[in-house]
Order: sequence, then structure tokens, then C-alpha cells
Amino acid sequence: MERRAALLLTLIALPASGLADTPEYAANDVVWIAIAAALVFLMQAGFALLESGLSRTKNAINVVMKNYMDLCVGTLMFWALGFGLMFGVNPSGWVGQDLFAPSQGDSDLWTLLLFQLMFAATAATIASGAMAERTRYLGYLCGAMLITGLVYPLFGNWAWNSDGWLAGLGFIDFAGSTVVHSVGGWCALAGIMVVGPRLGRFDNQGRPREIRGHNLSFVALGGFLLWFGWFGFNGGSTLGADVNIALLNLNTQLAAAAGALGAALYRVVSRRPVLLTETVNGSLAGLVAITAGCATMTPGFAIITGLLGGLLVGPGSRLLLSMKLDDVVGAVPVHAFAGAWGTLAAGLFYQGDLFDPQRAMVQMLGVVTAFAWAFFAALIMYMVLSLTAGLRAPSQHEQRGLDVSEHAELGYPEFAQQNLYDADVASGLDGRRWAPKNVTAAPSPPAWRPIWTAARCRKRSPFGSRNTPTARAFRCRATSAISATCSRWRVGAMICT
Repeated sequence: MERRAALLLTLIALPASGLADTPEYAANDVVWIAIAAALVFLMQAGFALLESGLSRTKNAINVVMKNYMDLCVGTLMFWALGFGLMFGVNPSGWVGQDLFAPSQGDSDLWTLLLFQLMFAATAATIASGAMAERTRYLGYLCGAMLITGLVYPLFGNWAWNSDGWLAGLGFIDFAGSTVVHSVGGWCALAGIMVVGPRLGRFDNQGRPREIRGHNLSFVALGGFLLWFGWFGFNGGSTLGADVNIALLNLNTQLAAAAGALGAALYRVVSRRPVLLTETVNGSLAGLVAITAGCATMTPGFAIITGLLGGLLVGPGSRLLLSMKLDDVVGAVPVHAFAGAWGTLAAGLFYQGDLFDPQRAMVQMLGVVTAFAWAFFAALIMYMVLSLTAGLRAPSQHEQRGLDVSEHAELGYPEFAQQNLYDADVASGLDGRRWAPKNVTAAPSPPAWRPIWTAARCRKRSPFGSRNTPTARAFRCRATSAISATCSRWRVGAMICT
């Protein structure tokens, strides 16, 4: 922490042309930070795999494209605007005033800029998974630009700029449980509130329907890549090659393992099957939770921090469902809730000064401030985007899949389906919810063209008996509009394919 503060003081005290006269980094420091930045960059691949795996085949390309491009637009926005707002001269304690679009400097400036670019991209991509499968591509990218250019840098200035008002109070967030993850998580919460749930996610009574992802192997592989990248996320935040990296990364490993165990224990105690998806999210929640205090905790407290972070995943997801909020990948419990807990834990478990009430109050102030700023700023931002660029995809596009409607590509062309509806029928589906109670009879051909006729469906069903639940579900997907009486159930089944 002292090294970070000393470097930031140097950067804001000198003009860019004078930075070369006062080097802060030895060559081995620069090498380590560059490697750590590459590890954090690899986390983008982890996010892409995890989010794509938890989405359906018809949206796989759209999810990957959002992860790919929010890194690109976020990089340019943070270089042009965000870095200056976050690390520029800050006499007021609220906002940086220089270092915008830096083009002159020395290795000290470039080293810090490179590493912080990766953090900004991480904060932006968190909302992608939560809002997946029903968000317009352009509207999402506009939101990612504003997060990396304004929302994330301003809170980062308060907490990580040496003249920031939260930093002046002694706020502890070593690598970004709140600065990066909670800020991104609160933005994701605002996004899912504005964009609304996916079609068929809740029934008439508000009960959630299960919509499963298409590739859980991707989910596991994405979790491993994120875990691997976290050693650069936390270890690189030393901003130098020193012996403390060993403790930081040990705490990171212990917390991740404890988080997975915590998520699994919750499933066992609540007498539910232990799910891969929730276990992976538990390990990620443990990683998020330890990020704030990985440099100031002993290993025992790191385990407790990760364990409780993992335990938050299951109840947090169910809390969102009870509020009819559709978070596709569980980003809000993993990043927002676990990040808030980890920030409090960094104050409570501070090595050498445990359970200091004054430090705990400062940490609580930081958590509340992050929520108040990031959530409401993002809520306003997404509302404006919804009214201007457009945020929610049309219902017909959502049912066909955003791969086709947004990108004219298919991630799995062998699974491609014919159009579910023709123009006449689709004109009645432009609203967020299709109300089948207004349908009195199935339209006659050719106004409605089901993919298969009922007879062909029964004949070709590979499941044997017509009366088994599996066979009935197969026929329902294949003949999505034969009967109006259970059409709302069929929509839920159909969009799960």
C-alpha cells in the first residue's frame, strides 16, 4: 500500500514530461507488473467462457462479442478519460484533473496505466453476464463505455488516489473488492432492473422457471481461468516484485477454495443438489471477498472470508429471484454482495489490530458509498440508454436468439432452427411479455407455420413412449403453437432450447 501511495504522489505531483527524471520502478518491478497485467487480461477469456456457457446456444456469439468488445471500447475510454479522472491531480479529493489521454511520460506512467486498464475492463464486463440474452449489443457497449470512463474511475479516485477523500479516512481495499467488483456488481444490478427478465423466466404467479446454460464445461473452464488470472489481479496490486506476493497469492488460493466449499455446504444443508454452476460461483465469490484484504489478513482469516463469501452466493441468488430479477450468471451475488462482505472483512480482520470499530465504520462507509454512487449512476445511465440507443431486444429477436438478430452469425449452426414465427404472428410479440390468454385459437396455415407437425413430432420422437415427460417436452418444443391453452408453458420450454 505504501508503494502504491508513493507512486501516485509522484504521478500527480509532476507533469508528464518530468516523470522520466524520477523513476519509481526497477526493471524487475516492471516485468512483474506487465506479467500480472497479462494475467488479468486472461480473465476476460474466463468471463467469456463462463458467461457463454451459462447462456443458451442461440446467444453464445452475442455473449462472447460483448465480452470482447467491452474490453476494446473500455480500454480506449479509460485511456482517454478514466485514467485522468482516477489518478490525476486531485486537490478537491473528488475528481482527477489531468493525465487525460496521456501520450508523454516514462515507464512509471505506462506501467500503472497498463495495469489499471485491465482493472477497468474487469469492472465493465461484470454487467455483461447479468444482462445476457435480452440486451441490445449497441446499448450494452454504450453502457460499458460510461462505466469505464466515468462510474468506475470516480469511485476509484476516492478510494485509490492518494488525495481521495475515502483514502484519507483510511479506507482499505487493496486490490478492488469494492472499487472493481462491487462497483461492477451494483452496475449489473441496475442493468437487470432496467432491462427486465428474459421471456419465460417467471410464470404467471411470479415463480421462477429454470433456464439452463448450454455448456457447463465452459463454465468450469472459465472458472479456472478466472481463478488463475486472480493471482495477477491480487499479486500484481503490490505494484512491485517483492516477497509479500507469496502471502497475497496464498490468501487468494485459500479463499477461493473455501468459497467453493461454502457454496457446496449451503446446497447440502438446504437439502438441494450440489450444482457445478453454484460451486464455481462460490469460488469466484471467495476470490472477490479476499481481494480487499489479501495483503492485511493472516491465512486463517482469509479462509473465513472466502467461506462466508461463498455462502452468500445461494441466498443472494434466491433473494434476486424473489424480487423477480433475472441475473443470468449470478454476477450480483458474486461481485456486489461478496465484494461488500470482503471489504468489511478487510477492516475486521486487519492483521495486528483485529475488530477495530473505527476501521470497520470506515469500511462500511466505503461500501455504502460504492452502492449509492455506482447503483444510482448506472440506473440513470441504463434508463437513458433504454430511451435513446435502446437496451431491451425485441421479443422476436430474443426468441430467435441474438446471435442471428445482432450479428448474423451462429455459434452452433448445426442446431439452427427455422423461424419460429412469420411476420404476421411476430407482430403480436413485440411487447416484453406475450399474453397467450388473448389467443383464442391457433392460426390456420400458412399464417402460423410450426417447425414440425404434431404427427411428425410423435413419429420422430427418439424417446419412445408418447406419454413420458421427456417425450411431452420434446413435442412441446417442436410444436410450439399447436394449443393455446398451455402456450405460456410452451414459451418457457421453447426458449430453453
